[in-house]
Formats: sequence, C-alpha cells, structure tokens
Amino acid sequence: MVKHVVMFSGGIGSWATAKLVAQEHGTDNLYLVFSDVKGSNESPHVGEDEDTYKFIDAAVANIGGHYIYLNHGKDIWEVFKEGNFLGNSRFASCSRELKQKPARQWLENNCKPEETIVYVGIDWTETHRLTAIVKNYLPYTAKAPLTEPPYRDKDELIDWAKQEGLPIPRLYGMGFPHNNCGGGCVRAGQAQFKKLLQIMPDRYAVWEAKEQEVRDHLGKDVSILNDRRGGGPRKPLTLKDFRDRVAKESIDELDFGSCGCFFEDDNGS
Repeated sequence: MVKHVVMFSGGIGSWATAKLVAQEHGTDNLYLVFSDVKGSNESPHVGEDEDTYKFIDAAVANIGGHYIYLNHGKDIWEVFKEGNFLGNSRFASCSRELKQKPARQWLENNCKPEETIVYVGIDWTETHRLTAIVKNYLPYTAKAPLTEPPYRDKDELIDWAKQEGLPIPRLYGMGFPHNNCGGGCVRAGQAQFKKLLQIMPDRYAVWEAKEQEVRDHLGKDVSILNDRRGGGPRKPLTLKDFRDRVAKESIDELDFGSCGCFFEDDNGS
C-alpha cells in the first residue's frame, strides 16, 4: 500500500495540497508531517505564530489522516549560534536543520521509497522549483498537486478553506505572504520586515535582539537583510539599522523575499 506523505507547514498551500491528496487517495495512508521550529522555547515571539497551531489542529481535523509532529528541540537562533552562521536569503540553515532534516529522517525511518509519494505545497507560480525538489527527494517520488490544473491562487485557496469552515491564519489577513516563523523569516525581504515592524513591533524587537546576539556570538558584521542601495556589492543591513531607515526613508515595498522550508531548490532554499 502506497504511503502519501504531505510536508505540512501550517500554511494554506500545504493544507490545500493535503486536501487534494486526501480526496484522490483517501486518508488511511495519508501522513501530515509538521516540523516545529520553536524548540523548547515557549515565547510567542520565537518560532511559529501562536495562531498557526490553531489552524493546524483545525486543518488536521478537516483533512483526516495521521498527524506527525516533529520538534528538533532547538529554535532558529540556537541553530545559528551552533552553526556559526546567521541565516539569510541565500542560505537558511534553520530550514535545513529544523524542517528538512527531521522530516527526512522520519521518512527514512518510516517509509520505503518504492512505496511512498511525498507532496509539497508549492503552487503553479513556483513550478520552476519543481525539478530541483523532485531531485532532492530522491529516491522518493515527489509531487506538487498545486502546480497542476486547475490552477488556484492563494486567495482562492483561502476562500476554499473558509468554505470548509477553517479558521484562516491571521498572518494572511495582516498581509503577510506566508504563515511561517511568526511573520519573520531569514529569507524575507525588506517589505516583509517593515510589515512585521509596523504590525508586530514586539516581535520585531525580539528578532532585532536575537540577530544582534548572533552577531555578537560570531564577532562579525553580518545581517539577515542586505543594503543594496547604490549598486555594487551587498552590504549588511541589521534589523536595528533597518528600523531606523524605515522611520526616515522609503524602502523596497515589493521585496517580500521567498520561503520554502520543507525543500531545497536551485538556490539552496
């Protein structure tokens, strides 16, 4: 019997993916794998947004199948310190250590490649990532149902979830493009961090302080964001400096970055 394993992020895309898989294959051999990033930290400002867990509970009840909860026991900031590297848009070690590795280990311990299909929640706007995703999941077969017709955008997926009676994660209503890491992400761009600063200043302050802790630990001038003004090489732009910049001048309002924690693509994300 084939096992159908959905990499379940707590976002609308992974819910819709799991829903489609359940509709096609049933739920007896459906597994929803969620890798938490909060470790042992109970702070609402470290890890996933607290509303994410409410959505996951409701989504699992709506879909059915077997819910698999994984927790590495560390948060992203502990990963950065231990690895002596601050995650950024080009390489997110937090994704690799807290999402990809635990999920891969669970796969290898519980699923035979020849009897398993793995599903990821990218949609048709990210089809260019699929070739690398399929390659990286080998010898398992990987699929992304939302890259296939009928094509739905995120608003349509949210409407679908509402019709199913699900509580929509609040970050979407606040204008965040995804529901990961509480509105922050080392892959996020300037527009997203501006939104986090304006809407959740307390959470932004924690990210700012944690970034500085890692900088002090490394003894290096590194940052999550980059200063790209004036062309030339990228320069570090700390969250503290970015907060000051937002108060004084305009920033790139379209730079939301990208997020894809359960897989790696050609850019290492």
